[in-house]
Amino acid sequence: MTDEVVRFSEADLAEFKEIILKKIEKAQNDLDLIKSAYMNDLNNGTDDTSPTFKAFEEGSETMSKEANSQLAIRQEKFIRDLKNALFRVENKTYGVCKVTGKLISKERLKLVPHATMSIEAKNLQR
Repeated sequence: MTDEVVRFSEADLAEFKEIILKKIEKAQNDLDLIKSAYMNDLNNGTDDTSPTFKAFEEGSETMSKEANSQLAIRQEKFIRDLKNALFRVENKTYGVCKVTGKLISKERLKLVPHATMSIEAKNLQR
């Protein structure tokens, strides 16, 4: 009986690393956009309009800030997950399902590079 190590080749890991780095860069740019929209405190010029309209504007602005805050939180989690995936690439444990111990399909990892479980394991959770 052999204790064969299950992992991707160096070439595969290099390819995944490149995919992850590109995704991190794009995600960080998206996060910066979300944060700049959230921090935007421009006056919409409603000072001289009716109080009712101004109240609607302020309510809409509050809802928009809450939505942007939620988007920013999700984006930060996505970036953290991608950085964790990058760490697994460096450790050569990337792409190994944390439930089954088998390799996650390359197709899945190309679509969801921060995946830690195979489709088989995800289906077992249901």
